[in-house]
Amino acid sequence: MGRSVVIRHGRCAAPWKTEGANPFQAPPGGCARIAAQPRSLMSDLSPESPSAAPAARKRPKPGERRVQILQALAAMLEQPGAERITTAALARQLDVSEAALYRHFASKAQMFEGLIEFIEQSVFTLAQQIVGREPLDPQQGNPEGAQQAARVVALLLQFGEKNPGMVRVMVGDALVLEHERLQARMNQFFERIESTLRQALRGAALARGSGTPSVDAQVGASVLTAFALGRLQRFARSGFRQLPTEHLQASLGLML
Repeated sequence: MGRSVVIRHGRCAAPWKTEGANPFQAPPGGCARIAAQPRSLMSDLSPESPSAAPAARKRPKPGERRVQILQALAAMLEQPGAERITTAALARQLDVSEAALYRHFASKAQMFEGLIEFIEQSVFTLAQQIVGREPLDPQQGNPEGAQQAARVVALLLQFGEKNPGMVRVMVGDALVLEHERLQARMNQFFERIESTLRQALRGAALARGSGTPSVDAQVGASVLTAFALGRLQRFARSGFRQLPTEHLQASLGLML
């Protein structure tokens, strides 16, 4: 309890500081906090930069309009006090007809599913790089397990900080009155986060010789998941003013 959390990446190791620093920038010396930066829907999914588009081309390329719709939806979710978003409002935002939206998505629920797919792919691709695929040694465990768990939590919170509109989807605020399968899918997302943390923490428990590694891992993963979800909820409900990575090093030091 109360130990300093150090984030290790390859051969690099440095104390993990978040206060007053850009959480998406590698620390001095080039040692990244996570395997790669969390993705942003507003930039990473753009098929083509607007400035690079030929002036004469007016019709979007195949797939480009779909991305524009998702980006517009995410941007609307970032607006303070945003109410339930309708397809009519989304169409006005894009200056197209509602019929044009339905040429790319069968329903608004499918649009939200597009956002959820982006969240899942962005977070779990990097989380898997952090935790790895190697099976645990039942005798030695994984001495780096606690560090891996810390990095997974950091990844999740940094992703939310970089994609504020997505946070309202992640915590369920944007899914109220939408199809129940959307909330069920986000519930599964956090269950999978907890499972990933449990995997890392079980290795740490084995490494320190715990007699109940599975129980220790379950408790620790539950606490970390609840902490991360609480930070994301606070971020959304503060109008994106209280950053989820605030005092993160000290907070994780109390839990790991």
